[in-house]
Amino acid sequence: MRFRFAIGVMGALLLSTTHLVAADLTATEVPVPADVEERGIWAAVAYSAVDGIHGFFWGADKRQEATDLAMKHCENDGGKNCEVVEVFRNHRHWDDDDNTGFPYKHCGALAVAKEKKLTTVWGASSAVTRDEAEDAATRICEAGGATCKIREWVCT
Repeated sequence: MRFRFAIGVMGALLLSTTHLVAADLTATEVPVPADVEERGIWAAVAYSAVDGIHGFFWGADKRQEATDLAMKHCENDGGKNCEVVEVFRNHRHWDDDDNTGFPYKHCGALAVAKEKKLTTVWGASSAVTRDEAEDAATRICEAGGATCKIREWVCT
């Protein structure tokens, strides 16, 4: 198992032989009004469930930059079916509210099943603290019936 600190990416592909448990991605789908500049320090997680490649990117000025770089790192590490599974951000300044509705979660985590089976079970989540992000990712993963462990975490 490979661990990386700081830069990485994660995503997942639903296959008939792959069971996938993922975080609710509605936060990543919040549309950005054309006349609003998104504020904060952005991070993204990508994961490829078919081969277990993951990675994170943090420190981006824009949401799109974080997701693009997360995908790039996942693919560069050999991920065959990388998908962005979590996007989060931190305040650069405490008056960063840009009124986009995208929350400030600060930390993200990826949990994967400890046992390798025919199916890949995983979970990704973001939260205000590292512990909350890790707990949520583990709960999501273990809802798939596996015993899971944190593969990676990052806080912006």
